[in-house]
Amino acid sequence: MARDLVRRVRGLQVWAVDRREQAFEDSSVIAAGDPDQALAYYLGGQPVGGRIFSPPPVSDVRFMAKWGLGLLVGDLHQVVRRARAGGRRVILGGHSLGASVAEAYASWDFAGRPGYRDLAGLVLIDGGLPLARSPLTSGQAREILDLIRTEGPRLDIFNGGRPYLYGVLSAVAGLYAEKQPQARSPLDAVTPPLPLRAPFPSTNQTWLGLASQFLYPPQGDAVAHAGHPAGAGDPRAWIDGDITPIDRLARFLTQTPINTVDWYIPRRLVELDIRAAQPLAATPLTRLLGLRLTHRAGIRLPLYAFQTGSSPAVLQGARRLARASRVGRTAFVKDPAMTHFEPLTAIPARNSFVRTVAPFLRRLAARRAP
Repeated sequence: MARDLVRRVRGLQVWAVDRREQAFEDSSVIAAGDPDQALAYYLGGQPVGGRIFSPPPVSDVRFMAKWGLGLLVGDLHQVVRRARAGGRRVILGGHSLGASVAEAYASWDFAGRPGYRDLAGLVLIDGGLPLARSPLTSGQAREILDLIRTEGPRLDIFNGGRPYLYGVLSAVAGLYAEKQPQARSPLDAVTPPLPLRAPFPSTNQTWLGLASQFLYPPQGDAVAHAGHPAGAGDPRAWIDGDITPIDRLARFLTQTPINTVDWYIPRRLVELDIRAAQPLAATPLTRLLGLRLTHRAGIRLPLYAFQTGSSPAVLQGARRLARASRVGRTAFVKDPAMTHFEPLTAIPARNSFVRTVAPFLRRLAARRAP
């Protein structure tokens, strides 16, 4: 998506930011590009190049219990400062959770300076905060903090004691779909069994397509535009939809060193701080957690928000932000034919996000730096 945008907006740079937990990731075998070696290394416990995949145990990373929104916004602040060097104007955008973080940055208090003063605009891609009362009480927040300290600080999406599995599996499946697209997928034979299993013999492309739709199933208008398995075959091939070809999704998932799926997501960030930050304002709960969300009303930035069929409340939250702040020009777009990842993966001719955000960015790029 970044490459598609810079071809359309003269002078635009797109900086991709990985969170600091990426330092724990060992993506070396993914980067080498051999899916069989990657499967053996990450999911088979076999050595590659004389090394064994050794994810850091909980005992080595208990300090991650403190890695929440405050740490992330502080890290992002350093990147924004570098991006602004030389008079460049920074438009802060994010996809999904990243959209919530972008809003939080704009509202954040950096030693008396509002975050929005660092920015020239906000871009929210199928995510963001609802600007509603947090569902958590202070007592519940303390209980969650205790659980994170005792059970472990990393999110385990599949509850199998392998917090890295979502990220590793996405990359390995992408490699197989890219390098051996029509071969029978070996992923159903992995021991211990993976949380995703094809219901019939599948090619590597089909396994990846089914896995992506398991996580973000096409709904409503998106069903007619999504890919699907062939009706027959041994193994069954994948029939592309008209928005994201499966080979493009595979390349998206195998990028290194900037990867697509975080392997070690801090629990505090997603289970506590983002939920507490939902009003995007100071509350007893945000004060308890040290979330410096005090400048929502002063946000004076152009705002673009995009909503797919997977996230029907995105534009509602964006409109609430516009009403609760001094946001000026807005551009709100929805495409119910797209699923959650497709603003990032769709071919340019079918990417309504790229098509509509480009004029928004051109207008901002044409303004003089302050």
